[in-house]
This record gives sequence, structure tokens and C-alpha cells, in this order.
Amino acid sequence: MRIAVDVMGGDKGCGVVVAGVKCALKMNRKISELYLVGDEGQIREAVRECRLNDSRVQVLHASQVLTMHDKPVLGLRKKKDCSVGRAVGLVKEGKADAVISPGNTGGIVAASTIKLRPLDGVERAGIATVIPAPKNEFVLLDSGANVACKPIHLLHYGIMGSIYSREILGRERPRVGLLSVGTEEAKGNELTMEAFKLCKEADLNFIGNVEGHDLFSNRVDVVVCDGFVGNVVLKTSEGLAKSILSWIKLELMKTPIRRLGAMLAQGAFRPIKEHLDPDAFGGAPLLGVRGNVMITHGSAGERAIKNAILTATETIRHSLNDIIVQQVAAANERIEALEMVAPSSAMV
Repeated sequence: MRIAVDVMGGDKGCGVVVAGVKCALKMNRKISELYLVGDEGQIREAVRECRLNDSRVQVLHASQVLTMHDKPVLGLRKKKDCSVGRAVGLVKEGKADAVISPGNTGGIVAASTIKLRPLDGVERAGIATVIPAPKNEFVLLDSGANVACKPIHLLHYGIMGSIYSREILGRERPRVGLLSVGTEEAKGNELTMEAFKLCKEADLNFIGNVEGHDLFSNRVDVVVCDGFVGNVVLKTSEGLAKSILSWIKLELMKTPIRRLGAMLAQGAFRPIKEHLDPDAFGGAPLLGVRGNVMITHGSAGERAIKNAILTATETIRHSLNDIIVQQVAAANERIEALEMVAPSSAMV
């Protein structure tokens, strides 16, 4: 397995990224090569400070960085030697099997879409974010790659999310739900109602529409929506989780008796905090492109980078893209057959 890591895109500097790389290399001996892509001087300094001495590591110099302020497509055109572009280019050239980036999300999506192109049969790639819930975790797809969707895109998201949930998260038969404003088939807008019809015909464990209050009640394993709605759900969920934890901490610190109770309840609070930590999942895969792409938070720490790399190796090991191509092709053929039958039925 060969991995390319964009070292420059994160908020915490390349030292944190290199430290995460070191941990991942130690945990997975099947990684044969790992490229650190970015400013060579900064990378080599971070490698020395981290005491990373591994023959599998190669440094690829990139003289530019795509910042959070750069517009993705325009930035890629102006900064042709940016680290994220060079890292994705290694996958395109066949020198790497996967790429990890903590940088500009729009930039990594644009670079991957332009350089790698979508998988056969898949029209639009989507970001699959794993969101923790009290009794399970669910995959939210799309969580920000494609804000303007067609019904067929949502069908493909359902298929790709189901495959990811089964192969990577271990769900035997993932429950796929379409996020809408009501559980009835007739509820929703034109996009969701048409997508509902397509999902019913696919080889999915499709449970129909789900609402916002269903997401954290262990009713669904894959939540399908367009990237606009998905990103709002993601950011709202992250913000709410942080606010509730801060609120609880504030209330527990108000009196000596509460502080004593908090000390006694530490064993209960700790696993909740760990379960809510986004670093536990490392990052979110961009599903639907010709390669394995993992997107991490800009604020990703050492643990997040390590877990993103390890998750990327799992997508490679499970040949995720081959499965996606097969199942999307089968769904597309079925939809095309139904569309051919529909006109003749109408005439009768």
C-alpha cells in the first residue's frame, strides 16, 4: 500500500501531521511507501524533531500551499505546485493508492474530481462523514462535496454509503434512509421524492425517509442527502455536541458538591467524550473518484492523521472502489430498464 499525505494544509503545522504519520507507519507494516508532500525544508525539520526514521518515507517538495482562503478551482489553477495538487497527482500517476489531506476541503474535492475523475457510472463524488450516536454511528453522505444534486446522485450516495458502512464499519446490512421532512413517501421536495423512487428499486436495505430526530436514535446506518443539507447537519451536530459538553462542565463546576459529583462520574463522562471526538474516525472519505481520498479537519491532530491513514489502508484492502463500480452499474442498468418500460406502460 502506498500513501500520499498533504503535509501543509492543516492548521497545526506539519509537525502534527508527521507525528501522525509516524504512528500510522508503526501500526501498519503493510504500508510500503508513504510520501510526505509539501515544503521540503519544513518537512525535513519536522521529521528530525519527530525522530521519524523509516525507509518507507519519501519527501516530495511542493512550493505552494492551497490555503483556506483560496477558492478551490481558481486556487488550483493559480497554484499548480500546491501540496494538495501534487499529492492527488501521485494517485493519478499510479505512484500512490490513497491520499490524505487536512487542507481546504473544497480544494481536495476539486483536485480529486479534476485529476482523478469519477468512477465509471458515478456522476458525482460525495463526502461520507461518520457521525457518532449513543448506540451506533451513522454515515452521512453527502456532507459537503455537491450542493446541487439530482435524484440519481442521491441513489449513488445511498449505494456508496451502504458499501462503506458494510465494508469499513462492519454493518452486516446497513439501513439506508433518505433525509426528509417526513417519513411518508409523499413528503419532501421534488429531489427527495424522485430519489425515493430510485432508492426503492435499488438493491439496498432502504428504510424510506428519515427525519432529523431519527439520526441519533439507532434507526439508520446511512443517511442520504445533498451536500448543502448534509453540511448543515454535520456542522450543527458538531457544534451542539461541543456546546452540550461545555454546558455540562460549566454547571458541574458551580458548587463544591457538584464538583465532587463530577469527580465520581468521570468514568461515565470519559467514554462519551471519547466517542464524540472526531479524531477517532480520522477523516471522511471522498467516495466516487478513481482513487482513495481521505479528508480530515483542518484542526486535525496527530491521532486524526494516524486514523485517517489507517482508514485509507482499509479502503484499499477492501477494494472499495471495485465494489462501488459493480453495484452502481447494476443500479444504473435497473433504472435504465425501468425508464424504458415506463413509456410503454403509460401508452397502455
